[in-house]
Amino acid sequence: MGRMTRNGLEMSFNISRKFQMIKIFKCICLIFFITACSGKLEFAAKKINGLSLEASRDSLTEKNIKGILEVNPNAIALMPYAFLSDTKNPGLYFNTSRQWFGERVEGIEQAIFLLQSKDLQIMLKPHLWVRNGQFTGDINFSSEEDWGKFEDSYKEYILLYVHIAEKHKVEIFCIGTELYNFVVTRPEFWKDLILEIRKNYSGKLVYAENWDKVDQIMIWEDLDYVGVDAYFPLSSEAVPSKEAIKSGWKKHKSTLRDLSLEFQKPILFTEYGYRSMDYALKEPWLSKRGNFILNHNLQARALQVLYEEFWDENWFVGGFLWKWHQNENAGGIESDRFTPQNKPAKNVVQDHYGKFRN
Repeated sequence: MGRMTRNGLEMSFNISRKFQMIKIFKCICLIFFITACSGKLEFAAKKINGLSLEASRDSLTEKNIKGILEVNPNAIALMPYAFLSDTKNPGLYFNTSRQWFGERVEGIEQAIFLLQSKDLQIMLKPHLWVRNGQFTGDINFSSEEDWGKFEDSYKEYILLYVHIAEKHKVEIFCIGTELYNFVVTRPEFWKDLILEIRKNYSGKLVYAENWDKVDQIMIWEDLDYVGVDAYFPLSSEAVPSKEAIKSGWKKHKSTLRDLSLEFQKPILFTEYGYRSMDYALKEPWLSKRGNFILNHNLQARALQVLYEEFWDENWFVGGFLWKWHQNENAGGIESDRFTPQNKPAKNVVQDHYGKFRN
């Protein structure tokens, strides 16, 4: 009896050891798989060096294009707008004569034609604007009926520009911009919408999520890129050093790398940029006007660090700088806004995009 017990214990131990070995083997296989997948993250040798071109009242001109080409971009984001009066009226209005030329179909097509003639790739990136100033990521409706009306309207809006994108062989289409609540509470709508878009469009798809919610989105698996509006807070200092900015990127960069690995999709900065003022990296998304202290060197330094941190990474495919105005006299030394035009930051963009143009 005692011998049988020892044999039983030995058998039990051997079985347990066998399972432990299987677990270890599986872990090794998983590590090997992740490592192998990491190799697959070399998505593109050529980076997307993009500018987000402001929609304008007027048509794009050759003179405008000359200013754009000076900073060596290879891609431009165009942004047709749709408007929502408030969440009590769920219908969108878009492509109307009341909108600026650059916000509607006629202007988008004119810009695509001219930009493509200069060998620039295009990302078509529809934006919503809520009239009462509500953040688009918080859009919500109180009834299923209102949600249905809003979804029908949004689908019509998106498919209109999907048709334009396919017609002109636009390289990237962004299916939405900073619509967190809409995306997470209405997943079936987005699944169906993506399937519908795939039937009608042959280019790459992305969705642009705000920096603080990018790891809470599940539709990445159905898209070609993980799109990030990259206004990550990096420092609470008025004038952080280059080392402090690099340090501020560490945790955010790790999150993005893990996200790329999880979904096996490259990260695309659908927007990135900084204002030229003190404290610009504390809340980089801040767009309100006020009596801020100008700091053009900080804007330039922050962009330089961003390029050094990301453009050499194989899991990162590039980004679109926010933003560029058609007016070649925009920006300047008196402006604290996001554009680098006529500021020291312009030289940083120009130099860096020049290195990665080919």
